[in-house]
Amino acid sequence: MNKNEALNILVAQADRGELVFSTSVATSLRIKEAIDDPDCGVNTASKIVMNEPLLAARVVAVANSVAYGRMGNDVTSVKSAIMRLGFRTLRSIVASLIVRQLAGTSKNPVIRAMVKKLWEHSAQVAALAQVIARRVTKLDPDTAMFAGIVHEIGGFYLLSRAEEFPCLLERDDWSMPPAPSGLAAFTDTIIDKESAEAIIGRAVLKNLQLPQTVMDAIEALWYGMRAMPPESLGDILLLANELATTPSPLDTRTDTVANRHTSDIDFVVGDGTLASILEESEDELKTLTAALIA
Repeated sequence: MNKNEALNILVAQADRGELVFSTSVATSLRIKEAIDDPDCGVNTASKIVMNEPLLAARVVAVANSVAYGRMGNDVTSVKSAIMRLGFRTLRSIVASLIVRQLAGTSKNPVIRAMVKKLWEHSAQVAALAQVIARRVTKLDPDTAMFAGIVHEIGGFYLLSRAEEFPCLLERDDWSMPPAPSGLAAFTDTIIDKESAEAIIGRAVLKNLQLPQTVMDAIEALWYGMRAMPPESLGDILLLANELATTPSPLDTRTDTVANRHTSDIDFVVGDGTLASILEESEDELKTLTAALIA
């Protein structure tokens, strides 16, 4: 079986809604469902979160990041963290756990390295999206962060199946030279770019029952054109994706990766510029990214 044949199988499965999730993802989906319940209060949510140590640690870490802890002392309990963050941000953090679990724990070092790199990229995009939405637009920053967290969900799912279909890691003869790390080997070709990632990503997003606004923004990331200054959630995602200092290992646009952090990506915002806003927000971006990656 070659790469295209494997991708065709996965796309056909996704099209039929036959997605394969690990046990840990199923557990986190139950947490998501419980927190999504309109009758779920802070006390109930705290108990649910504390049953998952990794999730609990991440909730407290995000609450203490500069982005959310500007107006108070450090919080030391899950309940206090949820009260500071609110349920929308809590849902984003649960989503981050699901996204990371989606790729599983492969024994293949190349897959593990790609998962790590893809999550670092996703966390940076999420932090940038949050800051851009809050400082540059009137759009909800928590929704922007949520969209950033899940924007590579199709890629994570593909990586979750790479051990079952090792040919997914094969390089095509006509593709670009291997990157030193080997991380670019995965998607030099993805069947005709209606794209496996887009098809599978839609299926996973639908399965997770994410808001339509978030799904539309990710569609814009796949196929849209960015406006500057950003006007929509899709524009924010496109901009954050370009500004992320860690590019996605699944991004084959190597000609743009090297140039995406230049001063060309700038525009006037009120009395300042995007560059000045990002400089002012450097601590927020670093601590929020670190909290999501942890």
